[in-house]
Amino acid sequence: MRLNEITYTDAVPVDGYGPGFFRVGGTVHQGPLLMWDRGRADWGGLDDVETLLSMVGLVDVLFIGTGAETAHVPAGLRAQLEEAGLGVEAMNSPSACRTYNVLLSEGRRVAVAALPV
Repeated sequence: MRLNEITYTDAVPVDGYGPGFFRVGGTVHQGPLLMWDRGRADWGGLDDVETLLSMVGLVDVLFIGTGAETAHVPAGLRAQLEEAGLGVEAMNSPSACRTYNVLLSEGRRVAVAALPV
């Protein structure tokens, strides 16, 4: 088995998560969170479209973590984001965080907006 060390350059991955929080760079953040390679912001959840639209031009794919269980992103939200040029992938929040971390380590232009588990 070959193991490769993961490096994130200046980006900070999601370190962990738990009931109601995410840990990023050793700091605990309560509630929903938006992260991308150059920063992070509080996110108001699936009704907070403007925060997600701020990623247009900065990222190619936005992973939406829907909490503990996988759920569909509301059709209107998906349509707004895709019309603005963002690729959208919905999955449960743990999977969204893991996928974000892997693609971030590859230098991809990705963001994750995640609801806590």
